[in-house]
Amino acid sequence: MTIEVLPPSLAEIVEVFATSPPRDRLELLLEYSHQVPPLPQRLVDHPERLEPVPECQSPLFVAAEVDPERCVHLFIDVPREAPTTRGFAGIMQAGLDGLSADEVLTVPPDVTDRLALAEVVSPLRLRGASALLGRIQRQVREQLSDTPA
Repeated sequence: MTIEVLPPSLAEIVEVFATSPPRDRLELLLEYSHQVPPLPQRLVDHPERLEPVPECQSPLFVAAEVDPERCVHLFIDVPREAPTTRGFAGIMQAGLDGLSADEVLTVPPDVTDRLALAEVVSPLRLRGASALLGRIQRQVREQLSDTPA
């Protein structure tokens, strides 16, 4: 698959990472870690908040909500003490939030590979990033299956 199949917001992020030198990629990832917005108050006490994700061992909370117009809204929380995981969360937030459910569901699972971070991030962290995308897509699919046609 090519970058063109990605939604424009995510394709732009991938392009910046893929064309940057390795040291800059790590800095970009850390910049995204600062861009994760706080959770809305209604989700702060959610029972699943900050449970470890088996694929990366970092506490992580993600809620992908599909509105009546089939637009996806992401709410993600990762402790600041996990900047790599938080950076991936920031990328997903910036690249997927506000897209249609169909656009989110068609993002290929190799999108984290396309960020070209294998040289600067451990395989465990990359698997965690893929798991984050998988969790977002699973939540979107579940909500769509619950929505009357």
